Amino acid sequence: MFSSLLAKFIREKTHIEPEMKFLIVGLGNIGPEYEHTRHNLGFQVLDFYAGQNDLVFEPRRYGDLALKKLRGRYVYFLKPSTYMNLSGKAIRYWLEKGKIPIENLLVVVDDLNLPLGAIRLRGKGSDGGHNGLKNICQLLGHCNFSRLRFGIGNDFPSGRQVDYVLGRWSQEEWQAVEERLPIISQAIETFVLEGISRAMSKFNSK
Repeated sequence: MFSSLLAKFIREKTHIEPEMKFLIVGLGNIGPEYEHTRHNLGFQVLDFYAGQNDLVFEPRRYGDLALKKLRGRYVYFLKPSTYMNLSGKAIRYWLEKGKIPIENLLVVVDDLNLPLGAIRLRGKGSDGGHNGLKNICQLLGHCNFSRLRFGIGNDFPSGRQVDYVLGRWSQEEWQAVEERLPIISQAIETFVLEGISRAMSKFNSK
């Protein structure tokens, strides 16, 4: 079922209307050394969603893809294989390949500037110093795309930011993250079904 849906979705002569296609991207780094690290939160969010919805990721160009049909909408879930600092390469490719409108793109990203577990959705904004977002802005030529920022906190000594974001979750931190993952899944589906404004009003206060 998955493979036939994916083939239908990505082949060039698809008859799916552009407004019915969505791209949900979780940012992270590939490789076992990055598993369960704070910077891989985007991957972890998509893995949770896939597990809850019986989705299977398959290796494709520039990343692993899963597909879900949600009330008539075709939703790509992408975990880029380009590493965090080149995330824009994968996103630009799949937006163009799938003929997906920019307003139907949602990027899920970790954020040092938010308390652990906080959720903030925005329809556009700066890169906020995040290298993944920075590369996406550069390759798309703008930052006018929706993003879901998930707080990872900033409890680290001065000068140790890299060690912190690339460090693994403590047991207590991961428990706090796990409690929020179902809410993020709801936010993603609200974005797809109702749009970014509705998702912001429903979830930015949670």
